[in-house]
Amino acid sequence: MLRRAAWQVGAVRGRPAMNRVQLLGRVGQDPIMRQVEGKNPVTIFSLATNEMWRTGDSELNQGGDISQKTTWHRISVFRPGLRDVTYQYVKKGSRIYVEGKLDYGEYTDKNNVRRQATTIIADNVIFLSDGGAKDRA
Repeated sequence: MLRRAAWQVGAVRGRPAMNRVQLLGRVGQDPIMRQVEGKNPVTIFSLATNEMWRTGDSELNQGGDISQKTTWHRISVFRPGLRDVTYQYVKKGSRIYVEGKLDYGEYTDKNNVRRQATTIIADNVIFLSDGGAKDRA
């Protein structure tokens, strides 16, 4: 019996393949839940991650300016229990950790232009700051 590690699932011709993403950041908007007719609902929100570095000639050099780059990620949560908890408790500004996979897709915008989209399909969300439940009245 041949056993493969979890990271080898989807491997082509015995070569390992992996599609894993780990992000730690702050939520940029309150999550929304969407449901397309005939499909399962999905919770969607944006997550900001920051990268900081010091400019200068050497990493040992304490002089120079500190630069920062913020990257925004679109997060989609399909898993029923996780989807509902994320929708209920995550709010703008919450600090969270997300694990999932990259997904690339295309859509047509309202001007009938084809666009490409990159989404993180979350299979784990860890709440790192207490935001409390949102009022969904």
